[in-house]
Amino acid sequence: MGSEVKVPTLGESVTEATIGEWLKKPGEPVALDEPIASLETDKVAVEVPSPIAGTMGEYRVQVGETVEVGAVIATIEEGGGQAGPENTRPRDEADAIAPAPSPAPAPAPAPASPPSASASDPESASVEGGEDSTQTLSPSVRRAVLEHGLDPSSIKGTGRDGRLTKEDVLAAAEAKRASPAPSPASSTIAASPPAASPGAGRERREERVKMTRLRQTIARRLKGAQEEAALLTTFNDCDMSAVIEAREAYKDLFAQKHGIKLGFMSFFAKAACLALKDVPSVNARLEGDEIVYHNYVDISVAVSAPNGLVVPVVRDADSMSFAQIEQAIAGFGKKAKEGALTMADMAGGTVTISNGGVFGSLMSTPIVNPPQSAVLGLHRIEDRPVARDGQVVIRPMMYLALTYDHRIIDGKEGVTALRIIKEAIEDPMRLLIDL
Repeated sequence: MGSEVKVPTLGESVTEATIGEWLKKPGEPVALDEPIASLETDKVAVEVPSPIAGTMGEYRVQVGETVEVGAVIATIEEGGGQAGPENTRPRDEADAIAPAPSPAPAPAPAPASPPSASASDPESASVEGGEDSTQTLSPSVRRAVLEHGLDPSSIKGTGRDGRLTKEDVLAAAEAKRASPAPSPASSTIAASPPAASPGAGRERREERVKMTRLRQTIARRLKGAQEEAALLTTFNDCDMSAVIEAREAYKDLFAQKHGIKLGFMSFFAKAACLALKDVPSVNARLEGDEIVYHNYVDISVAVSAPNGLVVPVVRDADSMSFAQIEQAIAGFGKKAKEGALTMADMAGGTVTISNGGVFGSLMSTPIVNPPQSAVLGLHRIEDRPVARDGQVVIRPMMYLALTYDHRIIDGKEGVTALRIIKEAIEDPMRLLIDL
């Protein structure tokens, strides 16, 4: 007798998902709770575990199809299953998160290149002649493998369950470039051939990759925010000298006591809480013809994940210490890299902080994350000449940007909130005395 595999509960307000990838083929042994498929939702990717140990049966739906919660997507036949580490996992982790790439059409024929995994054939990335394991490559990882001419089976993955990440591939490519080049077989110097035109001998090709459900949702929400909200961005520059000096003075003691590095984000999070307390409209949202004000601050922190930008929420940031904020952000960053963020991690949020400076951005106009009404954009720190007491001096400066919905936030309120943040960063003592 077999067992039906149904779409699990996906979280509040999420009623459907897309089949992103089958992790088991019909006829393969399946252990209890072993992931057999990945689903792409509007927010994250969700692995579907096997309800019994047995053998993978038939697929009831195909990759790319949309399914609702509770729908039957496959069957598992009893017998042939095997116990494994997965069996020790509690059943309440059935909604564990893992990167779930969308299948990509095969690229045009190319010269011999390393094997890459197909979304419908996870065994195509098995290590040949080595241990019996499989790797499922995401589109970005697959593309990086092809671009750098690497064998994915020779690269050690650092992602969840040993999966390859793009960083793993780039590190392997860097190591390959750093290795000594083979010595010439002969010392004979041949006449140089005529100069070839740029790109001669290189096969030009294109790869068409379907957008993941997460990427489609990001695109739809951000475009919707631009079309619906009256977005306005105000800028200011901020002297980072005081924060840098504070970090330098206390970083060792802070790390020793709290087990986490003292970063810039905790300063900006506390400064934002100070500003939102004085200008509550920046921490509000619009619902119909009503403005909803919050007496708490839940900060959505934009982090990069394998399938796109996600915004996990640091809840009650206004009542948290610097260490608690740093620990929360570090935890989200680790989970995002491993593809382990849950929908609960990203639900809610009253305002967003996005740090484009980590990628080198000098200035930007961030887009509000609906239904929020404001987003604070941070940028890179660079030494610039500024006037201080009639003298031109060099200071570590950062541009700050606050994009807000002008429908509920007046210009005076937006500019005031950003000024409070600037002043708190330039004089961190304000954070201690609530000024």
